[in-house]
Amino acid sequence: MANDPLKGNSNWIMIRIILNKRAGMFGFMLQILVILLFPPKVMAHASEQSFVLLLPTEIYSTIGVIIVLLTIILLFIIPEGFSHKFCSFSVPLFRFNFPAKYQNSLSLVSTLLFGFLIYSGLFGTNNPLTNLLPVFIWTIWWMIIFTLQGILGNIWSSLNPWSGFYNLFLRPYLPASVLNLPQRWGSWPAIIAYICFVAFLLADPAPDQPARLAMFAGGYWLYTMICLVLFGEKVWFERGECFTILFGFLARISPLYLVENKLRLSFPCSRLIVDRQPTFSQSVFVLVALATSSFDGLNETFWWLSTIGINPLEFPGRSAVILPTILGILGAILVLVVMFTACLWLGVWISRSLVSSRQSPNFVNIFPVLALSLFPIAFGYHMAHYFPSFLVNIQYAIVGLSDPFSVGANYFGLDSHFVTTGFFNTYYSVRAIWLFQGICIVSGHVLSVVICHVMVTRLFAGRKAILYTLIPISVLMILYTTLSLWLLSSPRGV
Repeated sequence: MANDPLKGNSNWIMIRIILNKRAGMFGFMLQILVILLFPPKVMAHASEQSFVLLLPTEIYSTIGVIIVLLTIILLFIIPEGFSHKFCSFSVPLFRFNFPAKYQNSLSLVSTLLFGFLIYSGLFGTNNPLTNLLPVFIWTIWWMIIFTLQGILGNIWSSLNPWSGFYNLFLRPYLPASVLNLPQRWGSWPAIIAYICFVAFLLADPAPDQPARLAMFAGGYWLYTMICLVLFGEKVWFERGECFTILFGFLARISPLYLVENKLRLSFPCSRLIVDRQPTFSQSVFVLVALATSSFDGLNETFWWLSTIGINPLEFPGRSAVILPTILGILGAILVLVVMFTACLWLGVWISRSLVSSRQSPNFVNIFPVLALSLFPIAFGYHMAHYFPSFLVNIQYAIVGLSDPFSVGANYFGLDSHFVTTGFFNTYYSVRAIWLFQGICIVSGHVLSVVICHVMVTRLFAGRKAILYTLIPISVLMILYTTLSLWLLSSPRGV
């Protein structure tokens, strides 16, 4: 590293890279936004990735922001009934009956598979790239099943590793619940559990180390099973189990859903409009999911590393930044919640100042609605952020499945050079990856804008009042689109 041009001069180099890649007004606004959102005194860490995107991405990012801006303007111009009818689109496909006993059986299979994965993590190979536990948790579950849940509907209700075991072996012999979960607790236990999961994912020194991951995952399975026994399946899955709540929001994004054993195709995210309005704590959960997803991307950028005085090519290791990373996670959540609340309060205040207060929405009633409408942004960014990792890790998943018992088998006949990252080295493949990521980001923001507008107009009367209320939130969404695209195109460090 003696000839490293960044050594000792990382701050200037990183600033120059950002300015070169985001010149002009968009770049200036973006840098100010990021600095305001995440002050330099807050510290974080970098992941194991290292990827410098050399494409001229500014034109793609600018087009993406313009698309979101035009969507906002269009929604305020077109008649209200048109957007409502558009989002109410739904057609039946075919009957699909999946009895509860089959769901329990499938969940029990997941439990057995999960038990085997825990065994593999504790006693199998120590290589996280080929051990089945990290492969399943971080690639198949956190990338593939997460994405399929948002596309195919609520498959998690049958795949979760708790309900089958609980309903078949515990529920018949136990009372419905031992304790009552106080209503005032809302979904805060799930929020706390999800923050702990994100802290493990981003701050733990080795979250993919098989034995370490086995202890964490096995401990969470046992914790959830105990809570199911104490509080009952329905209550805990609705208010306490963070992944069931998270995947429940994903199912409401899906264009496919079951109604009375009929599979229907609808406008994406339409169930965010028609399903039950979330509670206050559930709306906070949505903001937590969005904030932590964005921080997951931010803490890998050269800008972030230069802010904490670390050379991206000489990262000292995750163990050196555990506490700063946890503080960064909490800080990102706090900043987004405060900014969202401030924009919403400002919108309501403007509306009440310029329009009759009878027509203006109430802050308490509109907070959960607008918070829920931001969830498509989190889904789109999750897909975009993890897509490059997925392209590599899915190859390791196949290698791991070729030797599931870590005994040196090679059932698929793969050679030692099966895994490749060559698609990161050519212009056309990198451009295709970036375009897919950009489409995910922009699509998530466009859907969020549309759903936000329709949800508010369905709940409250007064076109002018709605317009004034949504102006600050619309500005926040445009800035968030810019931030999301910047996170994708910014250089990342190790």
